[in-house]
Amino acid sequence: MVRCALVNTKLRGGCMKTDINESLKVLAPVGSLRVAIAVGSAVSAVWTTRDAETGEPRGPTVDLARLIAARIGAPLTLVEYPSSGAIIAAASTGAWDVSFTPVDAERKQVVDFGPNYFLGESTYMVPAGSSIRGIEDVDREGVRVYGVENTATIRSARKSLTNTTAVGLSNLEDALERFRNGEVDALALGKESLQSLLSQFPGARMLDGHFHATGTAVAVPKGHTKALEVFSSIIEELKSDGIIRKIFNAHGMEAATVAPVGSRS
Repeated sequence: MVRCALVNTKLRGGCMKTDINESLKVLAPVGSLRVAIAVGSAVSAVWTTRDAETGEPRGPTVDLARLIAARIGAPLTLVEYPSSGAIIAAASTGAWDVSFTPVDAERKQVVDFGPNYFLGESTYMVPAGSSIRGIEDVDREGVRVYGVENTATIRSARKSLTNTTAVGLSNLEDALERFRNGEVDALALGKESLQSLLSQFPGARMLDGHFHATGTAVAVPKGHTKALEVFSSIIEELKSDGIIRKIFNAHGMEAATVAPVGSRS
């Protein structure tokens, strides 16, 4: 059982009470499991949106957070941030215990990643009437490229562009407002997020192909090794049991790729 994973001491009926308490001190040191989530205007394997009726965040990471909290027997606290970059920036503050973000080398300096649960690609959305037909057309002088600052996507966009630059904004809402106002020629974002946004912008197109591909994985603040072992085990179980596939489908992400068991970035 997950609750015994840190101490490996069992009685015939299950874990000793002291073992459970010690495990929870590592997994949820303040008593509740604090899961950092990104709240914005698009649903993806990372992003959540707000329920129109309750105002509460909803999305795959919220479902994962609930399942993990239930598995370890701790109450859940959702810690909201405007982007995955903001989640990473807060990793050293002690504000959260576990999260789910795209993996890149820069982030590995401040958080430790477990197995991927999603394999994703990023591309561009262009407005109605745009002459941009492919990703290669974005890399031209004068093309206004925007995205969300401190995300793996914006960093990859910058690396791939040589004739123009990608501007990062603090949150997705600002980027979408500029797109809506005709100030953006190409919006850099994950494909699942863009797919969920297309209906808001009649005539807008998502470009084929990708300029960025990586895994999205469970993450903990740097050095929280024992906690990561438990969270990683749970994620692998949820993948092998088909639960993550069901979560994606429930949020309209039937085309999203669930990472195979053992996948790491």
